[in-house]
Amino acid sequence: MPPILTMRGISKSFGNVQALSDVSFTVEPGEIHALVGENGAGKSTLMKVLSGVYPTGRYGGDIEFDGAIRQFRGINDSEALGIIIIHQELALIPLMSIAENIFLANPPSRFGVIDRAAVYTRTLELLKKVGLDEAPDTLITNLGVGKQQLVEIAKALSKKVRLLILDEPTASLNESDSQALLDLLVGFRAQGISSILISHKLNEISKVADKITVLRDGRAVETMDCADGPVQEERIIRRMVDRDLESRFPHRTPEIGEQIFAVENWTAHHPQHAERQMVKRVNFHVRKGEIVGIAGLMGAGRTEFAMSIFGKSYGQNITGRATMSGQEIDVSTVPRAIAAGLAYVTEDRKQLGLLLAEDIRKNISLANLNDVSSHLVLDDIRELQVANGYRDRMRIRSQNVYQETGTLSGGNQQKVILSKWLHTNPRVLILDEPTRGIDVGAKYEIYQIINELAQQGRGVIMISSEMPELLGMCDRICVMNEGSFVAEFSREDASQENIMRSIVRRGEQAA
Repeated sequence: MPPILTMRGISKSFGNVQALSDVSFTVEPGEIHALVGENGAGKSTLMKVLSGVYPTGRYGGDIEFDGAIRQFRGINDSEALGIIIIHQELALIPLMSIAENIFLANPPSRFGVIDRAAVYTRTLELLKKVGLDEAPDTLITNLGVGKQQLVEIAKALSKKVRLLILDEPTASLNESDSQALLDLLVGFRAQGISSILISHKLNEISKVADKITVLRDGRAVETMDCADGPVQEERIIRRMVDRDLESRFPHRTPEIGEQIFAVENWTAHHPQHAERQMVKRVNFHVRKGEIVGIAGLMGAGRTEFAMSIFGKSYGQNITGRATMSGQEIDVSTVPRAIAAGLAYVTEDRKQLGLLLAEDIRKNISLANLNDVSSHLVLDDIRELQVANGYRDRMRIRSQNVYQETGTLSGGNQQKVILSKWLHTNPRVLILDEPTRGIDVGAKYEIYQIINELAQQGRGVIMISSEMPELLGMCDRICVMNEGSFVAEFSREDASQENIMRSIVRRGEQAA
């Protein structure tokens, strides 16, 4: 059977930057083909060429789909053939219903009038195919991210998808939602639907992919066939970064000093529902030069705890005592928390961490404008010096500090956020999912930066849903469940089994 898709010699440049160089890529019918590479390797650019975002004439090479050379003038042309792309940032309208989102562009109609009964019935059929039992009139805003992802796939099915492109589909999902989505792709494979899966989660790729193509610096360097068994992650990583990572995590010899920051009997309630206690009488501390991890399942209260101590930016009726080097500090507002020596790198860098439409320079100076101002007037020269200093120190890959932050790769965006908060000279840095959506090469660089911060004597609090990351980076791991800390492990005693056992036991006691 001939391939459903063949891309030959695809090249694409942006000015002097060559994003793709003579890339060839093939997908068989009913195949799950993974596309991997570091941020900036060209994965998204290649898929934008395929889906018509970059139309014919804006790139070199040929696209053959279903046995014929295709020339897409826009995304509508590719969708008409059944090529559907689902981006990492979901294209759903929150205050519209599931049914309205699915059939927004092309609703069933009779005599020029929308047939609402048909919309409802067809939506039910599509939701059943993706395993959702929500009512079609449910608003998108009332669904979790995992279910929203399934709505996007239902929307793709409504367009009679033949080739489904998913860009980081599980980046914001918990383990169970991620597994449900992967199972769905396997089910589509059995129905003859092909999928292109872009993901940094190599363990997920190895579970479902039939083939894996690695892009590096805009070139396809290898396609691996998984027919003979799963491909080793180390092999994929080596081809992605063109070097051996001796360890996923850089070596550090801890130099841990006295206690630097602590909270006692810390309690926070839900911002809308005051009767719900989200953080429950927590006692917690971090020492100089120490990296303390916070583990827990989704909804355990980790982010709520972190945000509540950083200027009480989450919750209401917050009580407890916070100290820095034994002295009580005021963390009642974000400016006061910053002045006390705290910094918080949010898990949602695109919505809460950065001004994506602004340049690198402005983002870095944003949290400490006093340092780049004189008599309340911004000092452009000083701001430029600070930004260039952090660009060099943090190895931010960009044309210059005037580049728009939203055009950077995920790893470089994360470095800009870290630079912004390091510019406030914090004594304690709270990192919430610091490597989410970042490729393995960029992760290693972020880990090196975290280690450097600890070596400088700062306290680092690291929240992560990736257990190997916590085990590889932290000197001590505290386990959170249902708003409370339920266990604590030293580096030597910490293991995935011990951590999960402490969570399960607490859940059984609560039941």
